[in-house]
Amino acid sequence: MRILLLEDDLDLSSTIKEFLESNNYKVDLARTFEKAVDLSYENHYDLYLFDINLPKDNGLNLASLLKQSDDNTPVIFITALVDIDTISKAFDIGAIDYIKKPFFPEELLLRIESRFTQPKIISYKNITIDTKEDTLKVDNHIVDIGHNQYVILKELLKNIGNAVKKEELMELLDTPSEVGLRVTLNRIKKRFDIEIKNVRNKGYLIEKI
Repeated sequence: MRILLLEDDLDLSSTIKEFLESNNYKVDLARTFEKAVDLSYENHYDLYLFDINLPKDNGLNLASLLKQSDDNTPVIFITALVDIDTISKAFDIGAIDYIKKPFFPEELLLRIESRFTQPKIISYKNITIDTKEDTLKVDNHIVDIGHNQYVILKELLKNIGNAVKKEELMELLDTPSEVGLRVTLNRIKKRFDIEIKNVRNKGYLIEKI
């Protein structure tokens, strides 16, 4: 799961990033409104963690801007503000939760996990992936397909019906490269008889059955 964290407090942002990454989340950190905008347009995220109060702008405005751009990524706001107007506006623009400063990182983790429990089992046609055990079965028999093919196939099936950016898939490879990604995708298609579509300017996807 990939998270964009917008928080200008140096100590707090570093603590949150380190803690979430130690719990197997990928976290991109932005300490300014402008940096968060750039990252949100360059990457696909599963969750936004936005501080509301920033020196030049605020997280509410950023979430509103992204929503106007048809970005419906869930948002959890981090805030010292608890007045009803602020909370109401946060939910109006798509917040799924908010957490009041100060807080323990463990509380933030619990809030994330309560809303984003990853499926343990992913099934597609005759393929079954156990994400906890990191095993792949075909027709109920365990198959070893190597790291690169496994991580790419798992990522595409986790996002079934949605395009995953080429750059994000490349990052999963042992040695990231466009050639390596193309080779891996071709091997997956041939081995499992799966159609993987290349959607221009969006990435690769496996369509829902």
